[in-house]
Amino acid sequence: MTAVATPPALGILAGGGTLPGRVAAAAEAAGRAVFLVGLEGFAEPAVLAPFRHSFVRLGAAGRILALLREHGCRDIVLVGPVKRPSILDLRPDGEGARILARIGRAAFAGDDGLLAAVVRVLAEEGFSVVGAHEILTEAVGPRGVLGREAPDAAALADISRGVAVVRALGAADVGQASVVQQGIVLAVEAIEGTDAMLTRAGGLARAGAGGVLVKLVKPGQDRRADLPTIGPRTVAAAAAAGLTGIAYEAGGTILTDRAGLVQAADDAGLFLIGIDPATTI
Repeated sequence: MTAVATPPALGILAGGGTLPGRVAAAAEAAGRAVFLVGLEGFAEPAVLAPFRHSFVRLGAAGRILALLREHGCRDIVLVGPVKRPSILDLRPDGEGARILARIGRAAFAGDDGLLAAVVRVLAEEGFSVVGAHEILTEAVGPRGVLGREAPDAAALADISRGVAVVRALGAADVGQASVVQQGIVLAVEAIEGTDAMLTRAGGLARAGAGGVLVKLVKPGQDRRADLPTIGPRTVAAAAAAGLTGIAYEAGGTILTDRAGLVQAADDAGLFLIGIDPATTI
């Protein structure tokens, strides 16, 4: 009888939020060992606590690569939000400085350019980057309406307008989301993130029917890193901003807590809908 080979450990470069823990739990449930590198200042100790892990500052690339190799990791998942630091705050170690030199101008470009360069450098170092959605398949948002509420004709028109805006934003590697109300673009996402954008949009809302949040994958984005995510906190921020609902890209958005997300939307009277941007505009 031929023995089944044990897959190599999965390395998880963990930013903030609960997703790193969910990815780790899903991998372990599938019979795979995991090791998490928690990025200091971003990863949450309680999320990483149940798994083998170490905390390392973002600029200590030499230490990060050594830990991944020490724990037998060949596949790596990049998951959880990390705000890009300035070069001065990064304080790269010797290996980090060499990697920054290899990344080159992409370090100062948009997120997509930087992430693509990071994926390339990790491949050169002998690692393979896989997407969180490949491990946590049940968290990928489906197409169609989730929950009790559905968008009306006015909301559908705002969604269509939002798709056009976000695709233009994404093509410029700026952001993944926008808020549109009655055909007017109230806010677009940049470096501040979705929640901060929603807070800003709430102060710009017009009288009448509320707006919509549209969140999409950027055109040409490498889906192995930085997929859009939506969770109950997003719903709370959208409700506080006076929105009527949220449209996300079906098959390209991670729902961090689907049951909690749908319940929060139902409680707030917001719709949730997964869309195909190619057929929406």
